[in-house]
Amino acid sequence: MKNKKKHKDKKKAPADAANLLKGRLDVTRSGMGFVLVEGRDQDILVRPGDFNTALHGDTVRVRIVNAGGRNGRSQGEVVDVVDRKQLEFLGRIEISASFAFFIAESDKPMPDIYVPLAKLNGAVNSDKVIVRITEWEKNKKPQGEVIQVMDKSDENDLAMKDILLENGFPIFFPENVLEDSGRLPDLIPAAEIAKRRDMRDTLTFTIDPVDAKDFDDAISLRRVDKGELEIGIHIADVSYYVEPETALDKEAYTRATSVYLPDRVNPMLPERISNELCSLRPHEDKLTFSAIFRMLPDGKVKSSWLGRTVIHSDHRFTYEEVQEIIEQKTGLHQPELELLNDIAQRLRKGRFKKGAINFSSTEVRFKLDEKGKPIGIMVKESKESHQLVEEFMLLANRAVAEYVGKIKVNKKPIPFPYRVHDTPDKEKLTPFIEFAKKYGHVFDLSTPQAIAKSFNDMLQDVKGRPEQHVLEQLGIRTMAKAIYTTENIGHYGLGFEHYCHFTSPIRRYPDVMVHRVLQEILDGKIEIDKKMEAKCKQSSERERAAMESERAANKYKQVEYMQGFLGDEFEGVISGVASFGFWVETVEHKCEGLVSLNSLMEYDDFRHIESDYALVGRRSGRRFRMGDKVTIKVISANLSKRQLDYEWVITAAEKNAVRIELDPVAGPVEDEQPGKRKSSHKKQGGARGKQAGKGGQKKRK
Repeated sequence: MKNKKKHKDKKKAPADAANLLKGRLDVTRSGMGFVLVEGRDQDILVRPGDFNTALHGDTVRVRIVNAGGRNGRSQGEVVDVVDRKQLEFLGRIEISASFAFFIAESDKPMPDIYVPLAKLNGAVNSDKVIVRITEWEKNKKPQGEVIQVMDKSDENDLAMKDILLENGFPIFFPENVLEDSGRLPDLIPAAEIAKRRDMRDTLTFTIDPVDAKDFDDAISLRRVDKGELEIGIHIADVSYYVEPETALDKEAYTRATSVYLPDRVNPMLPERISNELCSLRPHEDKLTFSAIFRMLPDGKVKSSWLGRTVIHSDHRFTYEEVQEIIEQKTGLHQPELELLNDIAQRLRKGRFKKGAINFSSTEVRFKLDEKGKPIGIMVKESKESHQLVEEFMLLANRAVAEYVGKIKVNKKPIPFPYRVHDTPDKEKLTPFIEFAKKYGHVFDLSTPQAIAKSFNDMLQDVKGRPEQHVLEQLGIRTMAKAIYTTENIGHYGLGFEHYCHFTSPIRRYPDVMVHRVLQEILDGKIEIDKKMEAKCKQSSERERAAMESERAANKYKQVEYMQGFLGDEFEGVISGVASFGFWVETVEHKCEGLVSLNSLMEYDDFRHIESDYALVGRRSGRRFRMGDKVTIKVISANLSKRQLDYEWVITAAEKNAVRIELDPVAGPVEDEQPGKRKSSHKKQGGARGKQAGKGGQKKRK
């Protein structure tokens, strides 16, 4: 217990339940803590001596010990830790004769972890290791065990695991979870098959990335009477194997999502489930949860059926194979793929006509060598093969949400994890609209639907024009973030009144919850889950953490790649502007770096014009605005900070313009010196590596 005399001179608040607040502890580099409480304007200061075993990122309950007065910040102490952000840490082990200590590699101060000699797992002094905290009593050092000894020479592995750990994702599954998954049988009981709709004789296939192992969705097609089609969207029945409140379920809930890094997947579920039992591999009977539609060839849905099925996939396609069949109009199951693609494109066109916003997004893929080092960067394009799968998944997700949305218990909707997307924030929208006006685009703000139409009109008009990139990126930043919640406000970006995630339960926990609620409804045994909103919040938070991990890993790989181009010059596009400089994304690699204001001072004194997304020179009038094309030189690639620094390269014409402005009688500036060349490296292009807080993340619908 804390020594109460410590606060005897402070204005104490009553120590009752009403005075306890729940929030997230944010620890600064200096070691001071601040608890961020939702709905409270000001955070609560917590001194290091009052953390009571809490670490950075933990969810804690805090007691106010000093209300702070009218203008002062409240001060508190942590009473208990509600939820740990992180239990596993990367760092160095130091071993003495009778015990060992682990020192974490972290920019946030934290205590050393005591490790008994029996728990070293083969580690020797000064080894890089991952340690898991196993016990921590108040007023004592935390105790832990070594769970992996790292290879110091494998910098890539160290970096990727560090990114996962700092975002709260465990690297390893606990033994009891692996044991539970290992005991699940391979054979599907005949009694279980008898309960389900048997789709094994219907043509079924999967379409996935070339390197995928977890196939969680399949599509079936057959012709029925009156020229109608029966199209099935079949999803791996994870909820059959992962039962509520088991060790498997609790671990999946804690992780909430798989994390996809350039060289690995950190899965939500053990591989026994994700890559074997539930993966819809070809030529194997698999249990699925399905949305089956009777449709006309023009895409009109005549009827739908939801329920559990058993399927047998006839073929595993890659996106590239399907794209080639669509373009060449020949290949395995070409008539069926062409028919599905035609319907998907009709569904897509119908969505945009009804108000969905047609933002395009660029994703990055790295070509890696055997050690995980990037040797090329590629742009992942959204082609018809991707859109084919996407449209049918959207159809299934919406159908499930619409079905559940009609169900009432005691005249109230049942708690359900909807995927929602709010209308644009007016504070963000207003400056964007003023900026878009400069390019001749006028927005109708009368209704959310009118705003969506204005966005689509603008996006259509700017296709192929120089301002396309900047208007798309700024437009995306005006949008709210999609989240999970029981309060169904619709999905603005997709233009749907009802929407949920049903189609990826192998990699997303909300989909597992959707399957369970849907089955309860179908069985007529609805159990009201009063904790559903809290579960939605947990999934939304973990999704954001996964996005941060993916962004950090992509940035690491981009910096690592650009280390090979120090001193080289590239064409780029200004992708962000701030008071301290501007960011440039290279055209060739889509790698983003900062041109600092300090590096521009020899040319002019630049000021930030926020409303114009620009830096403007006070003397020359030289303007650096979002979307402008510039030439940059790569001057620094800092892997530890995951940071690229560029320098603006002034062209001969720009040199003359600046010199004439400053000295009108001066003659022309000579051409650039020999050796100042633009890079002739012809690497494949890639996608943006946004820094945290600047947007640009991969869209998740």
